[in-house]
Amino acid sequence: MSALGGKGENLRRLTEAGLRVPVWSAVGVDVLRGFRERSGLDQELAGLLAGLDPDSAWEVSARITKAFSVTPLDGPALKAIWRAYDAVGQGAVAVRSSGADEDLPNFSFAGQYSSFLGASGFDEVAERVRDCWASAYSARSLVYRWLHDLPTDRIDLAVVLQELVPAEVSGVMFTADPVSGDRSKALISCVYGLGETLVTGQVDADTLTLDRPSRVVGDAVIGEKAERLDAGSGGTGLSPVSPFARERFALSNDQVGELGDLADRVEELFGAPQDVEWALSDGVFHVLQSRPITTLREAEGEVRVWDNSTVIESFGEVTAPLTFSFARHAYSRVYRDYVRLLGVPRRDLAKLDGMFGEMLGYFDGRVYYNVLNWYKIIRLLPGYALNRRVLAAAMGVRETSEELAEAQHPIDPPLRERLVRLRVALRFLRMFFTVRRSVASFIDHFHEVYEEFDAVDYEALPGHEVNRALHRLEERLLSRWGGTAVLDNVIMLSYGVLYGLNARWLPDAPEWLTREAVKVGDDVESTAPARRLGELAGLLSERPELAEEVRERHAGELWEWLREAEGEDAAWLRAELGGFLAAFGYRSANELKLEEPDLHDDPSLLMSMLKDALLLAGAAPVVRVEHDVDAYLREHLSAPKRFVYDLVRGKVREALRERGRVRFARTRAFGMARRMFKAMGRDLAAVGALGDRRDVFLLKLEEIRAAYAGTMNHRELRPLAELRKTQRAKQRLLPAPPPRFLTRGSVYWGVQTPDPAPAGEGEATGVLQGTPCSPGVVTAKARVVDGPRDVGGGVLVAYRTDPGWVGALSSAAALLVERGSPLAHVAIVARELGVPTVVQIPGLTGRVEDGMTLTVDGGTGVVKIEKERA
Repeated sequence: MSALGGKGENLRRLTEAGLRVPVWSAVGVDVLRGFRERSGLDQELAGLLAGLDPDSAWEVSARITKAFSVTPLDGPALKAIWRAYDAVGQGAVAVRSSGADEDLPNFSFAGQYSSFLGASGFDEVAERVRDCWASAYSARSLVYRWLHDLPTDRIDLAVVLQELVPAEVSGVMFTADPVSGDRSKALISCVYGLGETLVTGQVDADTLTLDRPSRVVGDAVIGEKAERLDAGSGGTGLSPVSPFARERFALSNDQVGELGDLADRVEELFGAPQDVEWALSDGVFHVLQSRPITTLREAEGEVRVWDNSTVIESFGEVTAPLTFSFARHAYSRVYRDYVRLLGVPRRDLAKLDGMFGEMLGYFDGRVYYNVLNWYKIIRLLPGYALNRRVLAAAMGVRETSEELAEAQHPIDPPLRERLVRLRVALRFLRMFFTVRRSVASFIDHFHEVYEEFDAVDYEALPGHEVNRALHRLEERLLSRWGGTAVLDNVIMLSYGVLYGLNARWLPDAPEWLTREAVKVGDDVESTAPARRLGELAGLLSERPELAEEVRERHAGELWEWLREAEGEDAAWLRAELGGFLAAFGYRSANELKLEEPDLHDDPSLLMSMLKDALLLAGAAPVVRVEHDVDAYLREHLSAPKRFVYDLVRGKVREALRERGRVRFARTRAFGMARRMFKAMGRDLAAVGALGDRRDVFLLKLEEIRAAYAGTMNHRELRPLAELRKTQRAKQRLLPAPPPRFLTRGSVYWGVQTPDPAPAGEGEATGVLQGTPCSPGVVTAKARVVDGPRDVGGGVLVAYRTDPGWVGALSSAAALLVERGSPLAHVAIVARELGVPTVVQIPGLTGRVEDGMTLTVDGGTGVVKIEKERA
């Protein structure tokens, strides 16, 4: 560790290499150490930092800052600061923090510590040095350290004093493209005057790409550069930039070329791409500091496309390791069996085994689809190009570039792939036309298995027996589940044909036609919880006294009150809710997340939904716009065309209905697995392998099984759970990865390139546009929520939903979702319940606030903000 800190050590190397660096000196890390020890700050800081976590970081930081400010600088500290200030000429200087662990290859600490420009005079410089020391304990620095497992008890920090050059232009240069990893490209941004306005984002800077071998400027954007920051006698000040200077680049072509030369020298010195801060003064470039580009990796290796547009419905936000590993295992089993049923020969199936285990990805606790692996599966089926387009349009997954999509081949060589695809086509056609019968057989089998396993009291069994029961459940269900996977492909293919018929026969059809034409009807099994709640609310409203109790009491206390309440009405409601829990108690807010408590564990969610349904039962009915599909088709299609259209339409409706039944079964299966894992968690906690029974969700499926099989020491489980508990706390604080991105090579430490959807339109006009899902026009107040409770008859506005939100639909006037897809589970149920619904609304939760009055047109996807929040 250098006594100069990271920034100071890099300046030393730049200076010794002969690069032009403004005169500088440093107050070494030993000065801060000595000051802390002599003043007693060490003991005070140790007490404040004990037990630090992100929630306490701001308060701890404020108290540390105050401690530094009231502790006078003593003689040794003042002497060291004077020597450094004298060495740079005692003029105006930049005072920059230089952490001992700053500017390292893996930790840049960019923006975590304080720097000050234009300090002049010893007293001011000494105060700024003390401010830099205090900034080592800023809240952002402490959280950064906590997130990266760096120590917070003793932080070493030097302070660099650097002559402030009167910069004409200042900027930052990345000697390699930080996004693509292309080392032949440099990225340059610059502003007039001192560079602080660029670093803070205060001024819109010029930005350009330089091809380093040829010195040719590529992409270039002229920033507004409306103001400039310069040093004066009283410090620094802003002044306007002339209109002429704003409209041209701040650097000439020759000067850009000189920066290319500078990039070569600095990169050669450090042996790696650098983030260089520079200033142009009197026509000469000065290097102010240089640090490695910490996120840069070579843009080489296998390309993967990650997307969570549909999977976010099931696995929103940070997801526990057990849920991900269990889902990954289930996906692998189901889709391997599906491809086997499609007729892929055994030798080819063996080559695809790795792919089946990589259908899902896991990024900072978030679950993503590995899109290209899904492409490889649908390439085996007839209509690959059509299926891709329908996947994009109907399932909410944007289509990948044609070149990348066409490069996906599950089987080599091409001739063998064509032969296998021919064999698969024949099997698929048979499955296509018999899908209803095969799903019915599976559902009958599922109910038989479910009733058998649901009747077991797993809490009364030893953990190893519960583990064996889980194995048996998998063998009984997953071995039969593969055939149902054909439903998604049936939907894709038949939907694609329907879109084609609309384009050819009904080019002027209204937007609602396709959605209404495939509306399944009232017999969708997954709508049962919402419908039952609505019926129960209607019956409850006929008991005014009891209904008033339900309305007035908080959902959290309502269940406990009801358990003790006396009287015939209370007994009736207890029995009704008991029946609801017996039928649907496995449901939860995030139904496929095993770590989420279900309705049995947390009945307050059921109470909240009941209160909302009761509120809606007494409200005026929402006016729904009804469309007569059959009348429209009779008017616009001849009898032969109508016959064909109805055949295709019927196939889509059939597949959607059957998929709803299968997904309802999936929810029940996950609910049963949740019970089993909780029982195993109880067992592992009882023997000391875990600290708490719920810590079982912090383990992976394979670790739990290995512990019971004796292939893993059970003493490893508790430390693993504690480690992941800390990791999950950090993951919740980290910004979520984008909804869609690409990686090359090693996934976690490879190049990640965001691939955002087009920006939304209409924000300035108060009009948002999304994908329409369920027709109807409603005007009501927005209820912006992150969970399916306390909707109260308003327009339910959410970033995402999952099947656990179905109960809330009974009390929602309309549903708006920022993410998701028109064929997501909740969207389908909303359509069946007649709730106007719009999904895929860019920027929805950032634009709409709780209490705003909205008009929702579920037929066109238009959302109007009629009235801002009062």
